[in-house]
Amino acid sequence: MKHKTIEIFLFIDALGWKIVNDHHFMEELFPHRKRVSMQFGYSSSAIPTILSGKTPSEHGHLGLFRFAPERSPFKLLSRFAWLFQPASFWNRGRVRHHLSKLLKKIYGFTGYFQLYRMPIWKLQYTDYCEKQNLFVAGGMGEIENLYDFLSKKRIFFHISDWHLSDEENYSAAEKAIDDGKNFLFVYTASLDGLLHDKVKEPSEVGTKLSGIRKNIEHLYKKAEDSAETVHFTVISDHGMTPLSGVADVMKKIDESGLVFGKDYGACFDSTMARFYYLKEGSKPEIERRMKSFPGHFLSREEELKYGIYRSDRAFGDAIFLLDAGIQIVPSDMGEKPLNGMHGFSPEDEHSFAAILSNKPIPETIAAVSDYYRFMTERAETL
Repeated sequence: MKHKTIEIFLFIDALGWKIVNDHHFMEELFPHRKRVSMQFGYSSSAIPTILSGKTPSEHGHLGLFRFAPERSPFKLLSRFAWLFQPASFWNRGRVRHHLSKLLKKIYGFTGYFQLYRMPIWKLQYTDYCEKQNLFVAGGMGEIENLYDFLSKKRIFFHISDWHLSDEENYSAAEKAIDDGKNFLFVYTASLDGLLHDKVKEPSEVGTKLSGIRKNIEHLYKKAEDSAETVHFTVISDHGMTPLSGVADVMKKIDESGLVFGKDYGACFDSTMARFYYLKEGSKPEIERRMKSFPGHFLSREEELKYGIYRSDRAFGDAIFLLDAGIQIVPSDMGEKPLNGMHGFSPEDEHSFAAILSNKPIPETIAAVSDYYRFMTERAETL
């Protein structure tokens, strides 16, 4: 027996509006399409926003790390920082990957966890935002996520396991349809990985999009065979801005003579530096040094507009955002620049996300934070 309707929401990480238009991505199957404002930050802020409809100011996720010595789960580990020498060995990507997997198991984290380039000694001053799996029941604590909502409404649904590869998640979605589920949230992340490296190579991007097209068409056909009507919507979180330059912010601040953890705290993400002023005098010195870099400190109005203002200043007393294309190198996230990065100004032409559908898209969808309301409204019609 066929379903009356199957709702599919396919999340393609980093499928930006510019990429969609440059490659005329699936215009026939998805004639309804809109440019959408990204959630300020990275996937660490966008994904919880998509899964809850809440902004970082509400769900508390901006960068993966934040300066919070009183809440750090890593204090014992940092006491043994001397063991992680030479730094050149422990900063290797593969070594960091395996160390991250070990620490994730030790600490019992179920969410996405990576140390990236964060110094071991510095961990004692930091807390980590994604300790729990955001995609499962209760994954966002007191905030209701998509899983909680669909369970409460007794929808027969499927949500992807983010640990799996794209191919595995497409296969799992097809099996979910075979099992009679009529609301699917499918997660894919490999485009993001490719664009970090190949964003300046249109042929490589086009080849990747062709593969995505085939997977979508196969999933769409499976749904068509199982329902009278298929609502298929593709959503993304941001685009990808090509590298145009680097800024050695960490060195500039180190040369100030200010002591980390005593005079100031900081998280150096790929595109922004988030400062915490611990002693009088640190603010003017840091502000003076940051004037040499292309970018600006976000105003309160900008923080409110981007949904990242918090009165407790959990994200930093001040956030310096680099101009589009300029990456902080080295940073807590990496030792070398990537060919593409996201997390710049939402107004940058490369930053905009996209929503594509085979059905009309409500005019009220203008930002990534609007997806949740759209998904839950569609689910309630089933």
